[in-house]
Amino acid sequence: MELKKLLEELSAATGIGHINSARDILGRVVSPFAETESCFGGLIARIDSGKEKTVLFDAHLDEVGFIVTDVADNGFVTASACGGIDLRQLPTREVVIHGKTDIAGVFMSTPPHLSKDEEKLSDLSKIKIDTALGEKAKSLISVGDFITYKPSFVSLCGEKVSGKALDDRAGCAVLVALAERLHGKELPVNVVLLFSNSEELGLRGARTAVFGIDAHEAIVVDVSFGNAPDLPASKSGVLGSGPMIGISPILSRSVTRTLESIAQSNGIAFQREVMGSATGTNADVISISRSGINCGLVSIPLRNMHTDCEIVDINDINATVELLSEYVLKGGSANA
Repeated sequence: MELKKLLEELSAATGIGHINSARDILGRVVSPFAETESCFGGLIARIDSGKEKTVLFDAHLDEVGFIVTDVADNGFVTASACGGIDLRQLPTREVVIHGKTDIAGVFMSTPPHLSKDEEKLSDLSKIKIDTALGEKAKSLISVGDFITYKPSFVSLCGEKVSGKALDDRAGCAVLVALAERLHGKELPVNVVLLFSNSEELGLRGARTAVFGIDAHEAIVVDVSFGNAPDLPASKSGVLGSGPMIGISPILSRSVTRTLESIAQSNGIAFQREVMGSATGTNADVISISRSGINCGLVSIPLRNMHTDCEIVDINDINATVELLSEYVLKGGSANA
């Protein structure tokens, strides 16, 4: 399948609360290559080789968004955040309110002529959403309805693309492409692909799903901070320079070194991401699931995290697929 087209479809999908078109798409595109089943709002895809060892790969399908907390008589909507939201970038952002029907809205912005220089955005409840519905809003929108950013997928220079929810639909695209690449091959391990839910709400989906998967080792595929003018090089990865292999005391040294060795042996560009403690990804809970699972982390560099204009490089996604495919064909980590 064409990876950019898949990523565009996944970016436009919704994955928040009970509204989960992302899972429906993933089920459709991965089912030709694996047996699928549902789990706590997510999806599990299994490729059974009949071998004893099982390697788990995880990517989360949910996205950050909002939930309606009030609909005023004049139609203006108040929302609360679902996941980490940077309030600085909200004014003028277009959203979709998933009410009785999908309703377009825009976060309001105070004109600079009337705002005070010292004013800071510190309270989401003060940034109202305008639907232009007026009094009709209450008949179409209810407290508890979910809100997502308006889909907008754009091809940029080279192989870079921009859109919403690329955290972590980019990782989901990696797992789908991995399943396609492994299809029909004789594999030395069983492969389980977990498209987990509720990562943005506290790593909840992976915590529960992995409990029912008897994996010997795991690799989480997520995104991490892409290089930008205001970010230090030590805390970001360069877009187009390959996936970022995580190094952390909570990650398996054996899995990490195997990933690095495979990348070097196969000429796959990669970067190292060093973290002093927890990773902030599903690796934090997968590594301590059941009696403990040796876990690695591979991240795709991404700019503008948790916004409607996240940016990734398709070359990094392809390199990640290549790296994980070779990892499976090698049989995973010998010491994991």
